[in-house]
Amino acid sequence: MIDNRPSWDQYFLGIAQLVAQRSTCLRRQVGAVVVKDKRILTTGYNGAPSGLKHCQDIGCLREELKVPSGQRHELCRALHAEMNALLQAAHYGISVKEGILYCTLQPCIICAKMIVNAGIKKIVIAANYPDENAKKILKEALIELVIVEKTI
Repeated sequence: MIDNRPSWDQYFLGIAQLVAQRSTCLRRQVGAVVVKDKRILTTGYNGAPSGLKHCQDIGCLREELKVPSGQRHELCRALHAEMNALLQAAHYGISVKEGILYCTLQPCIICAKMIVNAGIKKIVIAANYPDENAKKILKEALIELVIVEKTI
């Protein structure tokens, strides 16, 4: 009998892709899942802070200013998916130390620094992001970055 079940990386990255569908960002939908011992701890998608209006409702300043992808993150109203997943863990008192972050997109440098300090040991992504400095930070912190292109 052939085992056609997805690998664990494909499985959790597939869940991150489903989480991304909740995104309210006008530029791209990103989802993140933090996993430890093959158990989901938290999820996050990119969108405005809780209780605030979403970009899909009021527009995107970065889009209006034609800011290229990977630049001027401080202008963005939304939190990134990785940020939301880590903040959800903090909000509920869940340790993500030694966890694996599954994300539909490579983290930016801001998220990379947060991931380092949160104690994440590995990141599995579906696609790269134009931020080489983030890759350097992750490499220096000895956080493994794996690209899995085929998901469920």
